[in-house]
Amino acid sequence: MSARGSLVLRGIRKSFAGTEVLRGIDLEVAPGEVVCLLGPSGSGKSTLLRCVNHLERVDAGFVLVDGILVGYEPRGGRLHESSEKDTARLRRRMGMVFQHFNLFTHLSALDNVMLGPVRVLGRDAADAERDARALLARVGLKDHAGKRPGRLSGGQQQRVAIARALAMDPSVLLFDEPTSALDPELVGEVLAVMRDLAGQGMTMVVVTHEIGFAQEVADTAVFMDGGVIVESGPARRVLSSPSSARTAEFLAHVL
Repeated sequence: MSARGSLVLRGIRKSFAGTEVLRGIDLEVAPGEVVCLLGPSGSGKSTLLRCVNHLERVDAGFVLVDGILVGYEPRGGRLHESSEKDTARLRRRMGMVFQHFNLFTHLSALDNVMLGPVRVLGRDAADAERDARALLARVGLKDHAGKRPGRLSGGQQQRVAIARALAMDPSVLLFDEPTSALDPELVGEVLAVMRDLAGQGMTMVVVTHEIGFAQEVADTAVFMDGGVIVESGPARRVLSSPSSARTAEFLAHVL
């Protein structure tokens, strides 16, 4: 088994209604590495993220997390789809933070964070509550544990969503444009939490348009367009001196 927090993608292909949106993606993420996926809308970034944790089935290729196949198992020299139970068990290794929070609106922030550890992992409720409160404090929401999502700002809701993902003790955190649904003044508080996670060695793959965050925090920047990786390399180099004209054109429009 590979080190905890490693992620490998090989030859990932995915089509919808006959249109190929991922056309052979290869990517490796080392433990503790922060990778930012950049590119125009429709380039395949979010689909790639959903293929990583098997929310979307790949048409070809495979994904390994911690050296373990995601969604498939080898039998008789071929890959066969795993049972939903086995896939769900492996999916716990990958925390997912969505653009629109996806919190349970009828539950408090504390209960949203506790739910997975208690219901999925079978943890003792008292232990899960203790850890959930610690996670809410970690994301700056110690005093908001009893509030339902409707009483929280968008930035606060997204921080609850991050705490919820962390509660499952994932090897890798996946972020799908975590700030794009937020008012501009709330973006910073979410990025601050992500910056802290990166500093503590969390493996992260982030789909984002926040170029400043990528420059500051990412180890690797990956620019996608048309379902392929156009350019990949050290974030500061890619974002300051891209080797691809298409990358340079995109950055000129967003910077």
